[in-house]
Amino acid sequence: MSEGRRKATPRRRKKHWAVRVLGWLAALMFVGVIGAVAAFFVIYQTTKIPDPNKEFATNTTTVTYADGIQPLGSFFEQNRHSVPLAQIPKHVQDAVIAAEDRTFWTNPGISPQGMVRAAWNIARGQQLQGGSTITQQYVKVMYLTQERTFTRKLQELFIATKLGRTRDKSATLEGYLNTIYFGKGAYGISAAGQAYFSQPDPRKLTVQQAALLATVLNNPTLFDVTDTDPRTKKRIVDRYHYVLDGMQQMGTISSAQEAKYANKLPQLNPPKQTSGRYQGPKGYLLDMARRELLQRGFTDDQISGGGLKVTTTFSYGQQKNMIVAAQTKVPDKKDNLHVGMATVQPGTGRLLAVYGGPDYVKSQLNWATAKARPGSGFKPFALAAALKDGKSIYDIFQGNSPIKIQGQKLGNEFNRDYGDVTLLKATEQSINTAFYDLVDNKMDNGPDKVVTAAEAAGIPKTKVLEDGRHNPSTVLGPDPYASAVDMAEAYATFAADGVYAPLHVISEVKGQDGKVLFTDKSLDKDKKQAFTPDIARMVNYVLQDVVTGGTGTGAKALGRPVAGKTGTAGGVAVEDRTKDNACGGCMAGSATLTSWWTGYTPQLSTAVVYRAGKTGESNLDPYSSDKAFFGGNWPLQTWLAYMKPALNGVAEEAFQDPNADQIKDTTTPTYTPPPNTPTNTPTNTPTNTPPPSTPPPSTPPPSTPDKPTNTPTNTKPTQPTTPVIPTLPTGGPTKPSNTPKKPGTGGQ
Repeated sequence: MSEGRRKATPRRRKKHWAVRVLGWLAALMFVGVIGAVAAFFVIYQTTKIPDPNKEFATNTTTVTYADGIQPLGSFFEQNRHSVPLAQIPKHVQDAVIAAEDRTFWTNPGISPQGMVRAAWNIARGQQLQGGSTITQQYVKVMYLTQERTFTRKLQELFIATKLGRTRDKSATLEGYLNTIYFGKGAYGISAAGQAYFSQPDPRKLTVQQAALLATVLNNPTLFDVTDTDPRTKKRIVDRYHYVLDGMQQMGTISSAQEAKYANKLPQLNPPKQTSGRYQGPKGYLLDMARRELLQRGFTDDQISGGGLKVTTTFSYGQQKNMIVAAQTKVPDKKDNLHVGMATVQPGTGRLLAVYGGPDYVKSQLNWATAKARPGSGFKPFALAAALKDGKSIYDIFQGNSPIKIQGQKLGNEFNRDYGDVTLLKATEQSINTAFYDLVDNKMDNGPDKVVTAAEAAGIPKTKVLEDGRHNPSTVLGPDPYASAVDMAEAYATFAADGVYAPLHVISEVKGQDGKVLFTDKSLDKDKKQAFTPDIARMVNYVLQDVVTGGTGTGAKALGRPVAGKTGTAGGVAVEDRTKDNACGGCMAGSATLTSWWTGYTPQLSTAVVYRAGKTGESNLDPYSSDKAFFGGNWPLQTWLAYMKPALNGVAEEAFQDPNADQIKDTTTPTYTPPPNTPTNTPTNTPTNTPPPSTPPPSTPPPSTPDKPTNTPTNTKPTQPTTPVIPTLPTGGPTKPSNTPKKPGTGGQ
């Protein structure tokens, strides 16, 4: 071969290293895909569809008292009556399909989009969400646990895929419609029809009723039809329209029918509750526990069918004591008289006992969590605010009646004069004018500071309370600022040396496998020093004086150190408001609307509130032989009937004393005691006869600081609403009334 010919032969170049890497990656990817496909088919072939009924029947969520042994109840109710698909009309089937899985008849049992969404959530470290075809939802309910883990999700996908390929779609839909949870303890379409419309036969459900059931099915809590919150109502209406739109697209209903049905939701017609599970006072405890579980992030599915083991903070023994006190130590006249009680353990935030009413089944309105006017029960927060503001308990304030605030004359109960008094004496005797003088004359932005102190102690922040920052009468608790639970919690902060601990009713939650899912130890991080120990101890010192020589002397019968405060709030009874409007407010302050005693030891903080009438806005005075239904009378007696057995066997503990220099009295006030002031120590022998008259409460009614003043207030009645977890969850608090924000709208 010639030299020139050899030079013409091209040389072979080596591939660039990047090309080689890409080739290897492509090969590995191909092998990976083949491996994944092979693994999928292996897992698919080995996946077995488990027995549906065995797992479903054992997922009962149990609830116990604080000891973890004594049963309180359960959240699993097999309210289920299976009906064949042939007895479930097409419009009912289509409503559910339109709401939950519009490709049900054609998809393979899983949703690729849902799988991608689940994978994306895993990558972001978020909680898994369902991919959730009807088949997948059915698999989750019937075959698997309610936990949201990758392993459980993978099981769901394989079982759903196999079920979708091996089982007739109609059979799956029938199983789904007979087991899925619709809320209100109803599993399946028959139970749902009964729970919402008193109609257990699906064949008799209207299109509108079917569409509403399909609406709530998605999330019975988010779409709670009994919730009066406008935001919830909007969610329900929007999804109801979504369901109707799907039915129209499927050809189930016409466009004209869709437009007609969209105008109005169907009328609910629930049957009367007869479940023994919620019967009696314990129903309120179960309701509060369920609501807090929802607040803690547990879903309805987990609560109703997740097999949770829930331990509450409620003490079995303390609860029994409270029920006895609330049902026996009350006036002879009981018709339409309501008692709300709550006990909180200082320093822990644990609600140990609560009395919301005699029977949850008959009324879901929880009188222990319903907001009410706290009256002079709010004065300790003014005291704490004043101490923080640099005031002394021996500073002098006006005790005579009336006092002029913002151009209005405001006075004490029965217009009594007390002369110049110290803050200590003003609290002891609950003197309104002295507290007006303190908050509205001697403190800059006084009402604002009172609200800040109340919220720091544990009174939940609400719009009504926030409005109190601009109300001169806030110190007298004129509006529905707090419930018995709230007051017991807030006073417990003082008892705990100023340490606030979040209120709660759930101590521990375990999963079906025994794994701890929640413990209240996790709430320790939310504890805070709401008040300095010096301020808290001074408040305790002053409120002990209320017991030793003030409006709460009956509490001395407990026989150990006690601090506390009375409170009543007056106004116009709901029955008289039409007449009061007609006469231009002539009945202002003519009725006692709430009456309180909140008392505490270092170990227990307990609040008692009395109210009357269907909405709690009727006059309490006819239930007592006193001039008014004072907090130092029946509320204190009921409190005492509970606290004596509650503290039986518990070592006596004294409050820590304030700094010695702070309690040195260097003043000489011209205190003038009211004439003929009787004592109010109740008898030790339980009777149904009210004790002798107590010293008059000193916080004015909501319209005026004392009943004879001329400042009218047209107080609107509060209305019961569906309950909403206080800070905690509650069973039916009343709506705050729109009391005018002007001086003199508070009460003791």
